[in-house]
Amino acid sequence: MAHALRLAERGLYTTQPNPRVGCVIAHGEQVVGTGYHQRAGEPHAEVYALREAGDKARGATAYVTLEPCAHHGRTPPCADALIAAGVSRVVIAAEDPFPQVAGRGIGKLRDAGIVVETGLMREQARELNIGFFSRIERGRPWVRVKLAMSLDGRTALSNGDSKWITGEAARADVQRWRARSSAILSGSGTVLADNPRLTVRLPANEAFTPTWRVLLDSQLRTPSDSHVLDGTAPTLVLHEAHAKPADARFHAVELAAIEAQGSALDLHAVMAELARRHVSEVHVEAGPRLCGALFAAGLADELLLYVAPVLLGDTARPLLGLPSLTDMAARWKLRTVDRRVLGDDLRLQLRPVA
Repeated sequence: MAHALRLAERGLYTTQPNPRVGCVIAHGEQVVGTGYHQRAGEPHAEVYALREAGDKARGATAYVTLEPCAHHGRTPPCADALIAAGVSRVVIAAEDPFPQVAGRGIGKLRDAGIVVETGLMREQARELNIGFFSRIERGRPWVRVKLAMSLDGRTALSNGDSKWITGEAARADVQRWRARSSAILSGSGTVLADNPRLTVRLPANEAFTPTWRVLLDSQLRTPSDSHVLDGTAPTLVLHEAHAKPADARFHAVELAAIEAQGSALDLHAVMAELARRHVSEVHVEAGPRLCGALFAAGLADELLLYVAPVLLGDTARPLLGLPSLTDMAARWKLRTVDRRVLGDDLRLQLRPVA
């Protein structure tokens, strides 16, 4: 199963909105077939593994990181393929919560007389597809907030200059987190201040599925010369219902109205809209106000924090705009999921404590 999970990771940047899945077919210690889901719309992991195994699949055990599908989508049911190949046992890491699958794949296999076991390395399999499970089970994407700060907790100088707090290794790492995400989200304030491209930049030989750029611009005030309006990547601009584009500046992007909550867009409605569009992982690169609002709304599932060994001073801009606290018991508690050094910088992967 560990081998199957490593195979599934190869689809980290290319399978969305589908989950990343790997499959290993074996007779005892002897592996006879391997495969992984490479791209949405192409064969699933089980199909590639069965092709490699051929007749050796009969009587074998298939190790699959996610419950085999049982419905006709863009590809035929993998449960049927496993049955037709004559495997005798299927070991599944995680059950698939997708309504058209949920238990039906397991049921088909068992009805065909195949031994089915579930739960082996379930936690690791769910972690690999954390956004997929979030979208299906919670009805909203997994939200990952990326921030870079100095040792004194500042993200930019008082004049807004923030290039560059971190070094090249950290910035390259950010591109990989962008690539695995379904959408890169920012606010109009960040666009006005920094004019970011919000695109994925990986080495030329590394494939990835185009990632949505999502801009929260309640009043449609994004300047016409902004990179996010250049049409080089699929872009969605979310705005209040009464806001109308004054000119043709938004012709290269998609517009969608979202209900407001006070003077800002309703962030829960934003996430529901993104889930409706099959967005599983949202990578947020925005200013302290929007990032703080996501935490305050309970929508920030993860903080990807890059810490640089520099000091910016007490007049520099803060990390997050959060409500003032008067009681330490109300503080936001985070747990460390991962930590690593990238060049001179430290990257912390943190999640709120429930």
